[in-house]
Amino acid sequence: MNLVDSSGWLEYFADAPNTNYFAKPIEDIHNLIVPSLCILEVFKNIIRQRDENAALQVVALMKQGKVLDLDTSIALSAAKLGLEYKLPLADSIVLATARANDAIVWTQDADFKGIEGVKFVTKRR
Repeated sequence: MNLVDSSGWLEYFADAPNTNYFAKPIEDIHNLIVPSLCILEVFKNIIRQRDENAALQVVALMKQGKVLDLDTSIALSAAKLGLEYKLPLADSIVLATARANDAIVWTQDADFKGIEGVKFVTKRR
């Protein structure tokens, strides 16, 4: 299973330099999990940059994967992972969601660099 964090989704939708890196896991919708938190972050970013219609179109594409809501088990795991790796709240939820579903996290967020189960690529400009 694959989980693309918000930075990867935004890169993909912007057709930015790392688009191809994120295309493989995003386009493999049968093996893609999408935390509802990533939908929130991407929707908020797209609506701010463009408009609500564009943001809703992006959400429709994200929903082609299996959308997972935050539950108590993932929340508790996220709290522990956040402390262990000194991760911001959203990142700890992403990592906990991935681990609960045996998924690989695909990201360009440097907070994840060096964590097991994460495929990290440096953001290019």
